[in-house]
Amino acid sequence: FLMLFFEEAKLIESLVNMSTRERIKAIQKMPEAMEKKREIRNKVLKEITVKSRRYRNQCDCCAQCLQRMAVLYRRFRNSLSEYFHLLQLWQRTLKVIGGKFGTGVLSYFIFLKWLLTFNVFSFLINFSFITIPQFVAAQPNNLSFTGLELFTGTGYFQETVLYYGFYTNSTIRKTENGASYNMQLAYIFTVGIYFIICLLSLVFSMAKSFRRNFINPQTYSGHASKLLCAWDFNITNEKAVKLKQKNLSTQIKEALSEVNREVLNFSLKEKFVHAVIHLAAWVASLGTTVAACAGVYFLSINNLELFMKKHKDDLEGQAAMLVLPIIASLLNAFIPFFYSWLGLLEKFQNPRHLVYVTITRNIILKISIIGILCYYWLNIVSASESQCWETLVGQDIYRLVLVDFIFCLLGCFFGEFVRRIIGTKVCVNLGMPEFDIARNVLDLIYAQTLTWIGIFFSPLLPGIQMITFSIVFYVKKVSLMMNCQPPHKVWRAAQMTTLFIFLLFFPSLVGALSVIAVTIWRLKPSKECGPFRGLSTMYTAISVWIDILKNYSGSKWVVWIYQNLFQGALFFFILSTILLIITYLYWQIIEGRKTMVKLLRKQIVN
Repeated sequence: FLMLFFEEAKLIESLVNMSTRERIKAIQKMPEAMEKKREIRNKVLKEITVKSRRYRNQCDCCAQCLQRMAVLYRRFRNSLSEYFHLLQLWQRTLKVIGGKFGTGVLSYFIFLKWLLTFNVFSFLINFSFITIPQFVAAQPNNLSFTGLELFTGTGYFQETVLYYGFYTNSTIRKTENGASYNMQLAYIFTVGIYFIICLLSLVFSMAKSFRRNFINPQTYSGHASKLLCAWDFNITNEKAVKLKQKNLSTQIKEALSEVNREVLNFSLKEKFVHAVIHLAAWVASLGTTVAACAGVYFLSINNLELFMKKHKDDLEGQAAMLVLPIIASLLNAFIPFFYSWLGLLEKFQNPRHLVYVTITRNIILKISIIGILCYYWLNIVSASESQCWETLVGQDIYRLVLVDFIFCLLGCFFGEFVRRIIGTKVCVNLGMPEFDIARNVLDLIYAQTLTWIGIFFSPLLPGIQMITFSIVFYVKKVSLMMNCQPPHKVWRAAQMTTLFIFLLFFPSLVGALSVIAVTIWRLKPSKECGPFRGLSTMYTAISVWIDILKNYSGSKWVVWIYQNLFQGALFFFILSTILLIITYLYWQIIEGRKTMVKLLRKQIVN
């Protein structure tokens, strides 16, 4: 009986594992009575039902567990996203500015926040890999602190980690048999890797901004979705609701201003008059730039001669150091007002065209002044009789950054506060001033360019710029809220972010990289200071290190990368490719603007 029971159970189990067709054929072929076949079939179906129910329960249990885990993960992700959103710097302030003054003014503050991130990152890596190791080998500073160093950057600061000349050229060891730290390689590689990260970040941000503002088809679609589908129903706070309403209202006004803009048809005489006015304005702006650069050059020459003759620690010598940065800041502060006046005379139909032309003139002025100063540093200061010309360049850049910051604060007071008092109390017809986006953005690019050039000569300069940018943000925000009014002509400025990033890349970052490259590859370091003292060029430190690595079999790949990437034609091919990509993006920006104008005109016709 037991044998029959086990055989039947084994038979049913084998039938259960078969497919339906195979099971039917197997039961039909059995040499059993029809009633016995029906009994076997029913047992098989019953077993299948029990197994499927058990499997379904297991699946349901697993599915419920997976679903619960997915829900918990989504909740955790959303809460984490909300937490990081709250941690974002100046998030609410940016929303208030965008809602009241529009995306044009908002783009300036977003750009300022972005530059602050660059300087925070630069300060952290410089302090971690260059400054902290130097503290191990640092000698005590015997100079006294008088307070004037805060303005001149000389005196006590000269023998600190603020400047290039203080850093050692020896290999740092905490103990005699401990691990060594090559300050020469650390100095070059830290600065080089930071610039590579900046380069990649700017190229990626430029491509992303270009895709979002010029290629994305949503840019050219209708704005019904913004009107009907953009409201966030999770907002319950009354202040947040009003802020969101104001923000959406400003965005819709900016979008409609592009569509409703009138296209004026001028006569031939009017076109000729406008062309003459534009030509005269460009001649005046370029002539002003040439005169300013000539003045800065001759002043810098006289300033160096005066500094070399006078004792650098007396009051007259320290006062002479501030002449060059003050004159450069005065030119950068007042000439843009002249450019703004020229823009008003030209009477551009589209306010964006006025901003673009003003930005172009300002960038030519500021980069030309920086170019003249770089020529002065690399060809005159480096060949002077100074014991440490790199520190001298770092001090010049320190003073330029500091004085530029002071003039920025004075510009907020005299350019906006006093202008508001005059426009509301003295001459009521003038009214409150509008925020000058072009001038303020170019001030940021000018300051960041000085910081990038000065990183090599003053490794902690990004920390100083980090503080100044934070103060500038709050001062500009208060000045904007108290002294400025929203722009009369509402216009959408999403594409301006792409232009700002492009200008930050070229000529700002490219120019800074060129200066650093010339310094490393061509100029001879000072003999008595800095990590590269005693070498023919700073690049020699890398060549010596590569020669040492050739003796180690495990470092052959580093030698191969150096010989094939940096010494071969591949390096110049990569540079040429990057320049072609930038040229293509710039051309696409221009073509995108033309396409947008055509599509908007079609919308007007329709």
